[in-house]
Amino acid sequence: MAGARSFLAVFLRHNHGGFRRTPSSLGHVQRLSVGAVDGGGGGGGGDRRDGTPSLSEVAEKVCKITRARPRWEATLVSELPSFDFSDPGFFRELFRQQNNALLSLRFFRWAASRRDGAPDPGSCELLFDALVAARSPGAARSLLETPGFSPGADSLERYVRCACEGGQLEDAIDGFFKLGESGVCPSIGTWNSVLKCCVEARRSDLALELYEEMVKLGVAGEANAETVGHLIRAFCEGGNLLRGYELLWQGIESGLIPQYATFIRLISGFSRQGDYAKVSQILHLMIAKDRAPDIFVYQEVINGLCKNGRQLEAYRIFGDLKDRGYFPDRVMYATLIHGFCNIGWMGEARKLWFEMIRKGFVPNERTYTSLIHGFFKSGKVEEARKVFDEMCCKGHGESTWVYNMMISGLSLHGRLDEAVGMFEEMPQKGIARNRITYDTLVQGFCREGKLTNSRDLLDELSLQGVVPSSSSYAALLEKLIELGELQEVKFLLSDMQNKGVELLAGTWDQIVNGLCKRSFVTEAMECLVDMLNRNIQPRKTTFDVLIRSLLQGDRLDDCVLVLDNMFRMGYILEGGTCHALVDKICKQESNSGETCMAKILEGN
Repeated sequence: MAGARSFLAVFLRHNHGGFRRTPSSLGHVQRLSVGAVDGGGGGGGGDRRDGTPSLSEVAEKVCKITRARPRWEATLVSELPSFDFSDPGFFRELFRQQNNALLSLRFFRWAASRRDGAPDPGSCELLFDALVAARSPGAARSLLETPGFSPGADSLERYVRCACEGGQLEDAIDGFFKLGESGVCPSIGTWNSVLKCCVEARRSDLALELYEEMVKLGVAGEANAETVGHLIRAFCEGGNLLRGYELLWQGIESGLIPQYATFIRLISGFSRQGDYAKVSQILHLMIAKDRAPDIFVYQEVINGLCKNGRQLEAYRIFGDLKDRGYFPDRVMYATLIHGFCNIGWMGEARKLWFEMIRKGFVPNERTYTSLIHGFFKSGKVEEARKVFDEMCCKGHGESTWVYNMMISGLSLHGRLDEAVGMFEEMPQKGIARNRITYDTLVQGFCREGKLTNSRDLLDELSLQGVVPSSSSYAALLEKLIELGELQEVKFLLSDMQNKGVELLAGTWDQIVNGLCKRSFVTEAMECLVDMLNRNIQPRKTTFDVLIRSLLQGDRLDDCVLVLDNMFRMGYILEGGTCHALVDKICKQESNSGETCMAKILEGN
């Protein structure tokens, strides 16, 4: 929007000295009826003694032509060659009979194109107001560019509100800008419309800039509850919950109680942040101000508590709600079950599960999968399988992500044959496999040491045109290093590079550590150099492990290189590594030993 023409700065610069108020700026936005427009001079419909048709008769004929013919502009002049279509009186009569603002606009533009001078301002305003009343701010905007036309303040305010209702923020801002240029301060209703349009367009920054101008111009004192609600929403969406909370209290102290949704927005924000002291204060405030929280508010609070690891507190609130006569819905039960499953409290989750069913709530797929995940997490594989079988009997579960979860859980608990069975079952049931499916099974095969099966799956995935993920390669690399298959490791790293797969930094650290553990120090050193060339920063422990391995091979020259990079990254040597290094240097008399000692003193 190019700063919306910097309209706020211009508004302030031109009008900080004071504004004039329009008497009807807060009045009802009346829908214009073209029947209420006077035909004006020459608009009558009486008999003409000279036989010339009246303006009314010509207007009636033109109305019929413009409604019936798609391209009337090409023939209209030939049918009425001597008539002056640019006569403002004729346009007013045509406008009255046409009773259609958009058709009138089309005629107006055609007539204006046939005259040299600027269009009649009165006709422009008549048409502008009608277009705004017809909720066509885009068409009305085109008239604002007409030379010599400047709508009145009331018309502009109606236009701004209309543009806001249509979500056309830029048009609303332009209209607001024109009001400021004319020296008119908009009514608080218009400010509210623009504020609402800003926040609904995700422009909380613009809404807050508007608020600053309201304060500077003295309009903030006229704010009402709606203003407070829009500003709190802007602060919340702009990431400043605390300022929104402060504004809520300021508004309430002034008797301005915002809408229910405003309280919900603050509760939701503070719940996500884990600030339940603020949540509690807002809940008490809602009750005190006759905005009693409903079940959905408490649902938001319970969801936030579960996400922040405060399941017991959520369960206490859940119990209090039931004691106070609230009726928790399926979503609230599902939220608590999910929360308990995440921390492995399967007894409490199971209790809520049966209570939910007794209340007549049928578990959905998400609730089933929460329970399955919890049982897998607790090592109760048979229970997880039973819930899965029950879910399938209820018509759920035949989806890719559910099968992926089952394959992962089974393979993690050593039930690889069952996981493979589910993997093979998927195409038979028309369930698509995705990269996660393959990744999960590849990692399962690697844990069992079945590297041939892992490679076969990776090849199968590649044949489908899908590049395996870095996690699949990482699992296979780790196992190959453990088995000492260096050639396979190099081949796999090369294959990854050809396919554009980037390992995570932590995986590189694991490779270096694994190679050192197997005494493949040269290869570990090459991996470290590769990491540095890729701008991947190794962990401090990776440097320590590599230095110790290099010391065992009396490779002080390489130690100097490692130390140089280690100190450059801000790390220092651990006491044990430092002592081992100094001890090795003292036993050798060489230039590399002196260089190494200098590096130690410099870095530590």
